[in-house]
Amino acid sequence: MNFIKKLLLVGMLAAPFAGQAAAPQVRVQAPGYYRMMLGDFEITALSDGTHAFPIDTVMTNITPAGIASDLADADLRAPVQGSINAFLVNTGSKLILIDTGAGALYGDCCGKLPANLRAAGYQPEQVDEILITHLHKDHAGGVGAFPNAVLRLSQAEADYWLTPANKDQAPAFLASFFDAAQAAVAPFRAAGRFKPYQDFGPLETGVTALAAPGHTPGHAGYLLQSRGQQLLIWGDIVHVAAIQLPHPGATVKYDSSEANACASRAGLLQTAADQHLPIAAAHIAFPGLGRIRRHDGVYEWLPLNYDGAPAPQP
Repeated sequence: MNFIKKLLLVGMLAAPFAGQAAAPQVRVQAPGYYRMMLGDFEITALSDGTHAFPIDTVMTNITPAGIASDLADADLRAPVQGSINAFLVNTGSKLILIDTGAGALYGDCCGKLPANLRAAGYQPEQVDEILITHLHKDHAGGVGAFPNAVLRLSQAEADYWLTPANKDQAPAFLASFFDAAQAAVAPFRAAGRFKPYQDFGPLETGVTALAAPGHTPGHAGYLLQSRGQQLLIWGDIVHVAAIQLPHPGATVKYDSSEANACASRAGLLQTAADQHLPIAAAHIAFPGLGRIRRHDGVYEWLPLNYDGAPAPQP
């Protein structure tokens, strides 16, 4: 008799009575937010939902056998549920939302960010500024929920997606991405609240925009710094951790430049591992907060340890 069967037999002998409660199953997930402090900044990770990521049709520069092996090593199988995470930064004087989720563009799976923001104790009307890593649907599709915010992203990103000629030259499957980007930006332009930044670098105290091109031409990461602590919000550097950490050369068909995407990923993975830099990731399992380490020549994701203590008071 194996060990599990022995445990089951002991349990049956020790608990002869049926359960007393016939409580219905809840069948909904808990509110999707997680809070942490970064110096004087309060960071709230927000889930917009998860969606079935079509690895077999989206991943490139890796063989089907390589994908199957990586997923098996992580005890996963296709289709893998991909998280869509955004991050709310309360600096004490400003409320900044980094990325906004997909809104209604991905269907019923997603668009949960506003509800999770409310569950976390904030209202969409309170968001002062939105920083976009890039204008793909699952990052900018939800901007319309924040009526008072200023919308910011790199000028290079804006120029690419808002130039009609680029749509004509892009692969056909990206046509709807151009349409969605233009629709997202239009109301902010009309209201005078669209303010791209010309140069990467410091945007305000404790917030620096970093160039990380490849997935899109103007893709940005955002480095947060407060009281000597740092957090890198890196957007779409990694889509599927189980594949792209052991094989950083694996790309996705949505990358505008596979070579640049690989270079950005290689550089940030090495920096994160060497500096023990905390990462906030858009598509690693919620809350997407962790560190990168290199072990036996392979990058690994180490989730941040859960901290249930109340935030320190100023």
